[in-house]
Amino acid sequence: MCRDCGCEAGNERIFEKHALGTPHHHGHDHAHPHDHDHEHHHHDHPHDHSHHHHEHGQRRTIELETRVLEVNDAAAKVNRDWLAEREVMTVNLISSPGSGKTFLLEKTLEGLRDRLGMAVLVGDQQTDRDAKRLEGKGTPVAQIETYSSCHLDAQRVAPYLEQVIGEQTRLLFIENVGNLVCPAAFDLGEHFKIALLSVTEGEDKPLKYPVLFSDSPVVVITKTDLVPHLDWDMAQCKKHIRRIRPDAKIFELSAKTGEGMGAWLDYLVGLVE
Repeated sequence: MCRDCGCEAGNERIFEKHALGTPHHHGHDHAHPHDHDHEHHHHDHPHDHSHHHHEHGQRRTIELETRVLEVNDAAAKVNRDWLAEREVMTVNLISSPGSGKTFLLEKTLEGLRDRLGMAVLVGDQQTDRDAKRLEGKGTPVAQIETYSSCHLDAQRVAPYLEQVIGEQTRLLFIENVGNLVCPAAFDLGEHFKIALLSVTEGEDKPLKYPVLFSDSPVVVITKTDLVPHLDWDMAQCKKHIRRIRPDAKIFELSAKTGEGMGAWLDYLVGLVE
């Protein structure tokens, strides 16, 4: 469970809010009074208080999520305005653990070192292992440890912006905590999200985690060098992605072999030109 977003409630309610624009209240509305005839109150029919308690619990959970997201969105706007003043393009990289986010960033920083001023913020629950991997690439890097939280949020990101953004910075990468659910719900002030999906994870991930893939105009399919060793259907994966996001721009690449990296690097440079 994440102490910040109450994610034990699951992705379903976040998706309802995302899809409908407003929280979805289950059960009947308790605003109306219960009309009991106390003079002849014999309880001939059962009154399920446990059901009412469940409804109240759902409503409290939804209200909590709504308040958390409202506070986050306000902080994200501050971040976005700050970055816009400095003309810094910002992308939020989201994927499950082990998809190859950090390795892709290593190769990306190496490939763009002489072409573009960049900066990186890395989110993990604990340790600075990923930040250390990215050091020495000619790019400012800062680690954000979230501890009990399963995602970055705009308020956590804010103090680190001045630390990594310089006069020459044109592109900021935010590597989110490895998680396909909660990070998708939190705006950090980025221009857009990029979803990463490795070929080891299965083609159906876009269908299982639709919020992330519907919010991501760019999807990067990683570790394509492993395809010959796996039961992987690239066409089926793309079909699933486009079912959720028809206009998604899809990159197929292997950061290990370099296959597809040229198109990815050119795309990133094009974002700031």
